[in-house]
Amino acid sequence: MIDILSSILILAGVFFYLAGCIGLLRLPDLYSRLHALTKADNLGLGLLIAGLTLHSPELLTILKLLLIWLAVLAASATSAHLIARQARRQETGA
Repeated sequence: MIDILSSILILAGVFFYLAGCIGLLRLPDLYSRLHALTKADNLGLGLLIAGLTLHSPELLTILKLLLIWLAVLAASATSAHLIARQARRQETGA
């Protein structure tokens, strides 16, 4: 049962990654692309890590996976903010 749930979570994570990539290619402007990519990738990674933690027998490995997810959440939010702010500055000519 755990293997089935883990597989479902991993496949859902891959689906969200795919949706984020499609959003990156199809959405019209930078802000929409950033939103789609960061949200879908963060959720996709969270689902992947949830699926992987079900397979991990060690608590230390689970904690490392969660720490990686938190680091990626912080990094993606920060980088998306910096990209959007720079684009906004270029639009306004500041």
